[in-house]
Amino acid sequence: MIKLGEKIKSLRRQKNISQEVFANYLGVSFQAVSKWENGNTMPDVTLIPAIAAFFGISTDELFDFNLFEIEKQVDAICREAYQYCCSDKERSECILRDGLQRFPGNDIILNNLLYTLDPQTRADEVITLCKSLIESTKDDSVKYDACRILATCYKENGQNDLVKPTLELIPEIYFTKLGLVASLLDGEDSYEAAQKQKNISAEDLINMLIVTGKYLRDKGETEKANSQFRIAKKVLDAFADDFIEDRWFWATVYEYTEDQRKEIEQLLCK
Repeated sequence: MIKLGEKIKSLRRQKNISQEVFANYLGVSFQAVSKWENGNTMPDVTLIPAIAAFFGISTDELFDFNLFEIEKQVDAICREAYQYCCSDKERSECILRDGLQRFPGNDIILNNLLYTLDPQTRADEVITLCKSLIESTKDDSVKYDACRILATCYKENGQNDLVKPTLELIPEIYFTKLGLVASLLDGEDSYEAAQKQKNISAEDLINMLIVTGKYLRDKGETEKANSQFRIAKKVLDAFADDFIEDRWFWATVYEYTEDQRKEIEQLLCK
């Protein structure tokens, strides 16, 4: 496999640009680029997607990876990390960072890594990584997820003026691929999509009921607000009868919405 520095040098020369022009695009010194190309240092992992985007290739192509094999290995890494994403974020992060050592700058691993980083205590890292993915990834699902996480990070850190402009980067879509697969395909494909969409929709519905209830309570419409909280509680209680499909999930909706259940109980007691 070709070394990264040699690949960067080759691509830069193909585009007939200087180290200075390339460095200015990335916001680094031309000496840094020179060190990469000479094999003395490696680019920071957050720069890899931007480097690939500059040359119009994927990060996998930048490293001359076999795309089919890399997808399988990346999927395995992310699945392993997902098992611990809620129970042991530190372990999940370590698995993903080990994966980045093998596949530097891989968009999917970086996207999964965002879920292990606390948006308050590690806001700078979250913001930098989100911006890098938004600017450089060719995968729309990664781009818009990074937009969502970035907006959430801004909100949790009091940068409210940046929330709306970030959300406006995300197109409004009134259907999902999962919903279409569940409705239009048959058999295992339909079942898997339906299970995944069911869990996403349930969590979204519960959160929206909490949001509308809080708004109504702030407006002084207490009974209307409580009706929203009661509906949310009923939805959550109904999912206590659900079962887990451990091929795709680590817990049921009822189990991983414990924080929402506690919040609803508190809201109904006010």
